[in-house]
Amino acid sequence: MSIRILIVDDHAVVRQGLRMFLDLDGELEVIGEAENGQQAVQMAHTLQPDVILMDLLMPVMNGIEAITTIKQALPAIELIALTSVLDDGSVVGAVRAGATGYLLKDTKADELIRAIKAAAEGQVQLSPQAAARLMREVRAPDSPESLTERETEVLRLIGLGNSNKEIAQALVIGEKTVKTHVSNILAKLGVSSRTQAALHAVRIGLVADSELG
Repeated sequence: MSIRILIVDDHAVVRQGLRMFLDLDGELEVIGEAENGQQAVQMAHTLQPDVILMDLLMPVMNGIEAITTIKQALPAIELIALTSVLDDGSVVGAVRAGATGYLLKDTKADELIRAIKAAAEGQVQLSPQAAARLMREVRAPDSPESLTERETEVLRLIGLGNSNKEIAQALVIGEKTVKTHVSNILAKLGVSSRTQAALHAVRIGLVADSELG
């Protein structure tokens, strides 16, 4: 089954370019294009894509607002911020809104394709520059959370970039059980995305900076 993608960018040339090389991969299928955040929200509901590539600077509704709205209504959709901006506010804003990944538009085509496939599995995808900024900006929760031993194991594997399927295999438990653990971890940490959970795993020393998925 192919990974269904929605491209969101206010520049037609960028959308066409992305569509052209993504369509060359048999595992990917571009099912729609939107030129602003508002259109992206409508199309996300209609098309139910697996992954959305979201520009951040757009008219009508910006990318961070769109990510927030889509993630609240359709949590199963994975969103990758694909942008030319690398300021702390944008990086932190996108991840807090629920983006699984943050990539720059100068990312090589093959790297972007790998990132889309990994994001479809729920794996964290950050450009090195974005990861560095997030490590500075995303603070650990004020109150110490009480993760169980199993939740701590799951958090470490999230930090290492493992998908739910891989975590299930590593811990010899069902994928449904992993999803429950992930939901509990996000709730206890007070975060809305796996990316924030992964960064927390680094902050508390479960995962080394260099191992971050």
